[in-house]
Amino acid sequence: MSAAEGALLAMALLPGGMGAALAVTRRWERVATPIAVATAGVTTALAAVVALARPALSAPFVAGADFALEVDALAALTAPMIAAVTFLVLVFAAGSIRESRARFHGLMLIFSAAALVTASAASIPALLFAWEVMGATSYALIGFWWREPRRVSAGLTAFLTTRTADLGLYVAAGAALAGGAGMALSDLPAATDPWRHVVAAGIMVAALGKAAQLPFSFWLSGAMQGPSPVSALLHSAAMVAMGGFLLLRVEPLLAATGWAGPVAAWLGMLTAVLMGIVALAQRELKQLLAASTVAQLGFVVLAAGVGAVSGGAAHLVAHASTKALLFLAAGAWLTAWGTEDLARLRGVGRRWRVVGVCASVGALALAGIAPLSLWATKDAVLAAALETSPWLYAAGLLASALSAAYAGKALWAIWRRGDGAGIRAGGNGQVGALEQAPLVVLAAGAAGLVVLALPPLSRALAQTLGGHGEVSAVELALSAVIAAAVLLLMLRLRAPEPRWAREWLGLERIAHAVVVRPSLSLAHALARFDDHVLDRTVMAAAGAVPVLARIAARADDRILDAGVDATAHAADVSGHLAAKVDDDGVDRGVEILAGRVRRLGHLARIPQTGAIHQYFLQAVAVLTIGVVAWSVYTVMG
Repeated sequence: MSAAEGALLAMALLPGGMGAALAVTRRWERVATPIAVATAGVTTALAAVVALARPALSAPFVAGADFALEVDALAALTAPMIAAVTFLVLVFAAGSIRESRARFHGLMLIFSAAALVTASAASIPALLFAWEVMGATSYALIGFWWREPRRVSAGLTAFLTTRTADLGLYVAAGAALAGGAGMALSDLPAATDPWRHVVAAGIMVAALGKAAQLPFSFWLSGAMQGPSPVSALLHSAAMVAMGGFLLLRVEPLLAATGWAGPVAAWLGMLTAVLMGIVALAQRELKQLLAASTVAQLGFVVLAAGVGAVSGGAAHLVAHASTKALLFLAAGAWLTAWGTEDLARLRGVGRRWRVVGVCASVGALALAGIAPLSLWATKDAVLAAALETSPWLYAAGLLASALSAAYAGKALWAIWRRGDGAGIRAGGNGQVGALEQAPLVVLAAGAAGLVVLALPPLSRALAQTLGGHGEVSAVELALSAVIAAAVLLLMLRLRAPEPRWAREWLGLERIAHAVVVRPSLSLAHALARFDDHVLDRTVMAAAGAVPVLARIAARADDRILDAGVDATAHAADVSGHLAAKVDDDGVDRGVEILAGRVRRLGHLARIPQTGAIHQYFLQAVAVLTIGVVAWSVYTVMG
């Protein structure tokens, strides 16, 4: 194994193994935080090494399928982002998580390891393994404060929703084998029809579920019940981001089907527009950010649908830095101020200037203000959409305008003076240095990662990953003007907050009506059938057993036992008769036979004289008798 391959293996095993050790033991409670931060730091360095070396590993798993990892150009861009964001989030958590630190940091490391394996997975077995671990760990992290039922319920909703969509990956795996493509992700476009379409459909469903795209979006609202560092990592570099990443990974498969690309593109744009409206209607900062995550991932899904892999990857990385920054800032204010209600957060940016300025950089990037990162990365995707369909491009511009609107709503809330300024709802009133330092780094990323979508780096990414080249200056200018105009307009207008949008389009109620309640009704009906039909049948059968046993016992006593007694008596009689016959007949016959054998023995000993001439005469006599007998037989025949 080469050094690069060892680094790839260590990048996956180090955070996973250390995370498991921390999660299952309480002895390291006091040192869990520095161990986790150090592990995340080393993992970030390893991710940088493998991004440069591009190693690959493969081990036999089952017949026709290997457990394969490979750092290609897309993974080389994504893996360092996952590791770096995890490191910064854990530094922030060092100043905010005070209880159950070993369990928390252990789960976060496992979560990060699963995301890193997902990013580098080159075969379906490796992808499925990491995908499942990531989903299970998200459940434990969202419901981390397990003594509060609402938090556990939110984690369960997220787990069941994404787990239902994850079944698509298993369908895709079976279809890949049936279609003769094997389990390597790069070979999936070669699957025969109709299996290639089944593979694409299964992967799309799983990816859309993880990315919280329509109709799965509602689970992300409940995910806000987890600790703020969990929300920051889950919404930026892991879990949700990995849904969009998977679609970028299998873009050749989407293109090969002919239909999957357009479906993904329109679903992404529909999600970006509708969830932009949902974000605009929210009254709590974390709910606004959660809805905006779904909307921004819609641009990544659009990129996969129109073949703009380089633009989608750049948007994914820039969004990770921006959204981690905003969620951590929201977590800092929640801890210090005790609320996430936008009305009560008014002026909070003035109280902690570092947090306020960094959050403002993130909000402006989210709005698409030039020259910050999401301004250009978003347009790199929209430029490809324009080549595909002007209607897609128009929907993208609408989604961009909504991004500026909901980002402006959050921005004005944290800086505007009002009745709520200076009124603390609760909390400790402090934001420590460990919580502020990661925000500065992430703010630099939210601003500086614009280089990914501008020349010359954009051309290099397009040549390596696949894309549509550079974005025209006209498109960039148009996007910047729209964002600035909408942002200024938010100074004058109050954002509408329709209930249907504030409640996430009623998607959870629809899911309960369409899936949950029918499933429960079916379960109750089956339970009643089990109680009233199956159980009664079994009990009736059980009650009949003693009756049958008594009948069998009487038959045994009266028939079988009597027959056995009669048979035994007959056997005694037969035995006496046989003994008498034996004494009177058989014994006498044996004695007669023995006497005759003795006489024959005496006769046989007579010729045995020991004289050779006598033996010669006997032989001649026997030969003569044989010749005479043969002659007689010949004459008579």
